[in-house]
Amino acid sequence: MNSYLKRIVQDLSSVEMQQYWPGFLLPAFAVHDKNNVFLFNHPKFNQQNTFHNLPWTSQFTGDTCIDYEGYPTAVVNLELHRDYEDLFAILVHESFHCYQYVKGEKRFPNEVLGFMYPLSEENVEIRNQERNNLFMALMANNTSKMNHYINVFVSLREKRADRIDEYLLYENLVETIEGPAWYVELKALAEKSSLSCNLILEKYAQGLIDKYESSLHIRRSCYSSGLFICLLLDKISPDWKYEFFESELSLYDFFKQQYAELSEFNLEDIEISKETQDIVNFIKQNKVNEFETFLQKPGFHLLIEGKIAVKTFDPMNITILGEKVLHKSYVKVRISDSEYFIRQPVMACFSDHFLNLNKLHLILDINPVMKFDSLSIHGIGVIEGEYMKRGNYHHLLIQ
Repeated sequence: MNSYLKRIVQDLSSVEMQQYWPGFLLPAFAVHDKNNVFLFNHPKFNQQNTFHNLPWTSQFTGDTCIDYEGYPTAVVNLELHRDYEDLFAILVHESFHCYQYVKGEKRFPNEVLGFMYPLSEENVEIRNQERNNLFMALMANNTSKMNHYINVFVSLREKRADRIDEYLLYENLVETIEGPAWYVELKALAEKSSLSCNLILEKYAQGLIDKYESSLHIRRSCYSSGLFICLLLDKISPDWKYEFFESELSLYDFFKQQYAELSEFNLEDIEISKETQDIVNFIKQNKVNEFETFLQKPGFHLLIEGKIAVKTFDPMNITILGEKVLHKSYVKVRISDSEYFIRQPVMACFSDHFLNLNKLHLILDINPVMKFDSLSIHGIGVIEGEYMKRGNYHHLLIQ
């Protein structure tokens, strides 16, 4: 890690961010592991091409953009990135989210819609056809073919708009926020990587054209569709980036506005393929498997029951099945008057809304310690309640 820190300082201090996007400037940024945070370029600290070392707190979790000490700060988890080139690119990605914040970006999606996204064979079929046409539009070797594929892409998306309405708006807004961030990430990776531009584009295209992956991970798949819309905008309207932040339109609607050759395409009736049926069955079974895999983990089972409010979660790593939700990376909850950051997979139950829980199910590596009227949980804290133990299951009832 220490070898990375010096290189990060040198590279990010010298890189011209405006080569990726006009007006883009380097914000404060931090890299972290489980124990330490290394903070760079923050106006609160006199750093001069070095870093400020902080103990890790739950504020520095995953790859994200946060407000740290009143200043937008890009945050990246070192343990998630093995290659320096990928680490550099994701730092540029998260730095761009800080730039969006500075620019007053407001076109954010309602993340709840991502978890409740409907699973239907018709939507999966049309969506995958749509994404293939978007891919083919960028790959087209002449303008006529590009225009054809763009018009089919738009026609297919408009067809879905009549069917899933607010959920398509969710997709459009994820593309709006994450597509440009992936765009600058791709540019940064191309600068540092020894791979050819074609191989890098192929890497980023997998989330667009892999039908199983894009149907299983709706939010993540919008990153690649947003990226490809950005790359098409480069072709049809090279100065589009100057106007984009001034617009209130989603990236998709902005694209339609910029595309002068838009015409209505007469679509044939959509037939559901056997592959689409297999994809839908795969997604259903995958959800079931995720919960079963969680329950089979070795360790000490702890059930916490009572009124529990979700305060923070990872929208990229969450699965809902009926009235159960699996937080696969972390979740912060409020119990009584205290907040607890749980940095491990957690299964939870709810009745009316997934943010209002009535049960948490954790599997612990270390046995919790019972106190008079509470339970001490290693790495999480002390939670008050009525405790009982049945076999390998610990139960804590919140008063």
